[in-house]
Formats: sequence, C-alpha cells, structure tokens
Amino acid sequence: MKRLLPGMLVGAVMAAMPVQALDLMKGRTDLPELALGDEDGNDFALPVRDIEMEGGKSYRLKITAKGQKEYKFLAPDFLRNIWINQVVINRLEVHMAGAPYAFEFDDQGTIAVDFVAVRPGEYRWWIQGLEGRGMTGKLVIK
Repeated sequence: MKRLLPGMLVGAVMAAMPVQALDLMKGRTDLPELALGDEDGNDFALPVRDIEMEGGKSYRLKITAKGQKEYKFLAPDFLRNIWINQVVINRLEVHMAGAPYAFEFDDQGTIAVDFVAVRPGEYRWWIQGLEGRGMTGKLVIK
C-alpha cells in the first residue's frame, strides 16, 4: 500500500470537499458594531444591544470599547455555537481550534470576530459587572 505524506493527504481531502466548504467566509456580512461607551464620556452608552443573523452565513462582528472603563465581554453560549474563522486585534489575527471564553478591553480599541453562524438560538451577551448599568444584549441566529 502506498503511504501518503501529510501534504498529499491534505490535498486529497481538499479535492474531495465541495467548493462552498473551502471558503466559508466568502461573502461575509458586517454586523452592526457593538460600541461599549462613547467619546462623550458616557462609559455605559450602548447604541446597539441586539443583533440578528441567519444560520449558515458568514459575518464579522466588531466590538469596540469607546469608554474609559475596563470591559469584559462575555457571550459563552454564542461563542460555543458559531464557527470562528479568526479574531482580529490591531490587524493581528488569532486563529483558534475552540471558542474563546471572553474578550477583555483594558483600553479603548476594537476586536473583530469573523465567524459562521451555526446553531440557531437566542444568545445573551453582557459586560461582566456592568449588567446592572444596562450593558447586556442578545445575539440571535435564525
């Protein structure tokens, strides 16, 4: 029996995959930005709370800290029920083989998550410790 080298095996698997599966991120839709706080000094401003999307489609979600607080964004059920292609911070890409637990902002900045919505549901997100200040919302996959 002929032995396949690792590169040959990957090539054989990719050749057998449908074209759609090779580029799940093609045609990605940018979702409304989740802005935490604002430039006017309101650390608890939250213009967008709830975001809807369709299952099976690819998206980019930008989470931006604009206030002066430390924000810890949590959405564990949502993050476990999407396929994450990459997380981008300051044009640096993070690729994972599992879901992150949280995104924490010690300073102002943006974290972008490129993903495919996989499992339909209504998923709660919140900023740890600031839920009582209204810093919560929903991410809905239909």
